Amino acid sequence: MATVAVVAPDDKSSLHARSADEMVEIASYLFSEENVRAAKQTGADAIHPGYGFLAENPDFAEAVNAAGLTWVGPPPDALRAGGDKLEAKRIASKAGVPVVPTGEPAEIGFPLVVKAAAGGGGRGMRVVRDPSELDEALEAARREAKAAFGDDRVFCERYVERPRHVEIQLLADAQGNVLALGERECSIQRRHQKVLEESPSPAVDEALRTEMTNAAVAFARAIGYESAGTAEFMLDGRDFWFLELNGRIQVEHPVTELVTGVDLVQAQLHIAAGDPLDVHSDLRGHAVEVRLYAEDPRTFFPQTGVIERLRLPERIRVDAGVAEGDAIGLAYDPMIAKLIAHGDSRDEAFDRLRDALKETEVEGVTTNLPFLRWLVSHPAVRAGDTTTAFLTEHPPLSPAPARVAAAPWRTPFRLNLPAAASAAPPDVDILAADHRGPAGGQSSVTAPMPGTVIRLLVRAGDSVRARQPLVVLEAMKMETPLTSPYDAIVRAVHVAEGDRVAGGTVLVELEE
Repeated sequence: MATVAVVAPDDKSSLHARSADEMVEIASYLFSEENVRAAKQTGADAIHPGYGFLAENPDFAEAVNAAGLTWVGPPPDALRAGGDKLEAKRIASKAGVPVVPTGEPAEIGFPLVVKAAAGGGGRGMRVVRDPSELDEALEAARREAKAAFGDDRVFCERYVERPRHVEIQLLADAQGNVLALGERECSIQRRHQKVLEESPSPAVDEALRTEMTNAAVAFARAIGYESAGTAEFMLDGRDFWFLELNGRIQVEHPVTELVTGVDLVQAQLHIAAGDPLDVHSDLRGHAVEVRLYAEDPRTFFPQTGVIERLRLPERIRVDAGVAEGDAIGLAYDPMIAKLIAHGDSRDEAFDRLRDALKETEVEGVTTNLPFLRWLVSHPAVRAGDTTTAFLTEHPPLSPAPARVAAAPWRTPFRLNLPAAASAAPPDVDILAADHRGPAGGQSSVTAPMPGTVIRLLVRAGDSVRARQPLVVLEAMKMETPLTSPYDAIVRAVHVAEGDRVAGGTVLVELEE
């Protein structure tokens, strides 16, 4: 099967462009008509959208079908129903699938989370713990959602503290057959984006797997789903709630492929060709994946540069998006590669991944490799006792505890005592950009990464509180608020909205 790569003007030297049989330059990856033009120009008969923004765009799916091309993905109507989070919740509830309550802030209370109705991948998402933070969170979420998805609709949902994030991989064909291929544990996240994924989940037993699978399949049937897709759930003990359906192949799909022996992209192509599902699998062993990124290993801010040396492990599966000599820029996600290890047991899979990370070398650009090595050896991770709050409770590269006490109750249990107040995990989405200098001294807030100043929230002479947002930077359609490290007076502001800045640029000067 021959392939045609489409490339944006600033991405012509990319690895995917060099790997395909043919390459066509298009004005933007997000322009539907450009992708269709490229297919027509080269005589291609099908379009696979990968896992980018267009993968879940029903208008793009319709444009591909209208052009007489084969769309390798779900039907447009299913994408509309599953891609709109509010509509998806309504359908899920009607199908008997539990969902997290949504509504007006006064109805659901705080903490709550603001989410983009049309998006995913952490874009357009803000946790709000106090009513005073709500207006800014809504505005920021709308901006980010508009930039990423072209749709600024947002909604408020009850925020569940310290849940697990577990998802069910689905395949469905045009004949109405729907198959689930086990679950993936994706709880360890930074900035609402996944860092480590594994299958099966250490928190899911056979009975719970059956319950969650039935819920995922029920929702897929309710929207007439076809192709590969992922039903995402929050899990708290044995209670779970439907979050959304990702109508595309997931970045973490290799862990499912390794434990089931099913090539999910190949299955997508067969389904798009009209073939009925012919997949038979059982979960075999354990697989774990981490994402090697060009980003700061402590703050997770994206980094840029040229990869001068790249040595990737050979004894595990590696899916790489760049090669030695390639440049990492600001326009696109800075993922370098996915490293996926399989073993007969969970311990064996993690040991293989640990050893593979020791072999990995990247020079020329800052990466999260030190963080990944720390992560896969962390006692809490090895014990399988992690939630979405893991990185707030265990800051990146912090000393790990010598051991993690096993949770005393692994099965449902209720103790009739007054509930203790749960301490909220610290918020890592709003970050102080500097540290206190000498008492009575002066300090500055600097750009932790290259980006664009999209909001300037203070002027010279303003009084600011500790952790008050001063500047909002955007990089790769993600916003990062930079905050004051302490109570201070704004001495000077050196940037304006719309300015592009390099990492290390002084943005605001402060004095006590």
